[in-house]
Amino acid sequence: MNQPTRCCGITRCLLIVLFSVYAVNSGNTNWGNEAPSPHQAVHSPKPIRHNQIQHRQTSRAQSIKNKVRNQESPQNIIIILADDLAWSDLSCYGHSWHETPNLDQLAESGIRFTQAYASAPICSASRASLLTGKSTARLGFEFVTKNELGTQQIDQATPLQAPPYQLQLELNQLTIAERLEPLGYQSFFAGKWHLNAHHNGYLGWSPTHGPAQQGFQKAIQDFGSHPYGWKKSQPPTIEINGEYPEDSLIDQICETLAEQPNGTPTLSVASLYHVHTPVKTTCQWLIRKYDQRVPMDSPAREKRVRYAAFVETLDHHVGQILRTVQQSDRQRETIIIFTSDNGGHPEYTANAPLRGSKWNLYEGGIRVPFIANWPNKIAPGQTSDRPIVGYDLLPTLLDLCKAKPTDLRDPWLDGKSFADTLINHPPKNLSCEDPDRSTSQAEPEHQREMIWHFPYYHPETGYASAIEKIGIDDFKVSKTHPHSAIRVGRHKLIWFPETDSTELYDLDSDPSESINLADTSPSLNQNLRQRLTDYLERVNARLAIAKTK
Repeated sequence: MNQPTRCCGITRCLLIVLFSVYAVNSGNTNWGNEAPSPHQAVHSPKPIRHNQIQHRQTSRAQSIKNKVRNQESPQNIIIILADDLAWSDLSCYGHSWHETPNLDQLAESGIRFTQAYASAPICSASRASLLTGKSTARLGFEFVTKNELGTQQIDQATPLQAPPYQLQLELNQLTIAERLEPLGYQSFFAGKWHLNAHHNGYLGWSPTHGPAQQGFQKAIQDFGSHPYGWKKSQPPTIEINGEYPEDSLIDQICETLAEQPNGTPTLSVASLYHVHTPVKTTCQWLIRKYDQRVPMDSPAREKRVRYAAFVETLDHHVGQILRTVQQSDRQRETIIIFTSDNGGHPEYTANAPLRGSKWNLYEGGIRVPFIANWPNKIAPGQTSDRPIVGYDLLPTLLDLCKAKPTDLRDPWLDGKSFADTLINHPPKNLSCEDPDRSTSQAEPEHQREMIWHFPYYHPETGYASAIEKIGIDDFKVSKTHPHSAIRVGRHKLIWFPETDSTELYDLDSDPSESINLADTSPSLNQNLRQRLTDYLERVNARLAIAKTK
């Protein structure tokens, strides 16, 4: 179909007015403005920047204009984000006793990535990066949010001072929701935000920097059945096999998905609290089940029994969401993405053969499960070893939704589309430093840089008593020093500014990161170190610096 000719200024204004009248009178436009539920956070409107005004006025017109163009785009996008789920925690990723039938089926009918990474080894930074398509170094958002501004105070002398805390995702950083809005998508967010200073309690949404201020028309703040919401009293135990506690967060997610009107493109983010600590469950039948399954000689056995119950509960919640989609008439038009915000907790799960865990940049801290499913678009039963990272998700969705590089208001994305791996079509180069550069000049995949940046110490409390060495399946919290990492092809380099030292690993032959090649491959070591340094300088990354005496 030929592109319509460009209207003159007067005609365009008339069209905007006509489409505005249509939007007011359309029965499908109320979804994003319905009355809030008792659990829904109500926020003031996000301040409109000058370059946003036209987008907001013409989004409905743009939606209609692009209707034919987007016939092959996903009508509905659902992102399910788990909290602290390890790379190997799911049965479909090889776990020997965790039962995860719903996620296994999602993977079996779609594609499973074996070398997918979170953008950071810690919650807030990873989520900010995933939503914006930018690395944590570029964002200047590398740690978790706090109650107030300040700097790290560690219970042991350290040679470096980490950067000041970042309290929130700044409003000038455009999220997936804001970038999809001009393409006609309405957006819904539910669950864990963790991108602002805690407001009225731990993880409370800010009235100035919550989801509503970052492009989501509907947002639900609720702990559901997670122990975060138990407060001082534990709910009644459940003894009957197959029964789970009611979960108000999941119920509201499912209700919202079921009520979404046909013909309206939607983005839904279900940001779940499982399997983050505290790892507690009221399902005694699950405790009994996994007490029979976890080997008697397993380290941290009691914790692993409870954690296994937690993982199966997460899978149950995901199953509720999947069944809601299946029962609608929109399943064939819906792409579902499932992943985790960082690696597994060292005291509760095993990341072997990967070294490390949540809070550090070894593979166990950043490699995560990643599953994509889209009936008749993504071929079932696929496994991909293509390396991808959290900040690739935004450009991938823009690619699938037929956005053009010139449509992007921010050309400085770090992510790269992997849409070609999902549905076998050439990806758009949405991440070029020069937005006018042709896709034929795109960087070859084997030369692609993946960057992580963690200029902080961890843990902040108990650092002195944490173990020194980061190993494999320690089941103890270890000391994390400020460090940054780069992966190019099969090789990964980690730089430690305290000692100005590096570690170099060949991930194809050594996924456990046990053989440091820095001394035996000096040329490669220097090349990757220089590329990492150049990137950090180019984005003006915040660094841990020497303390003044």
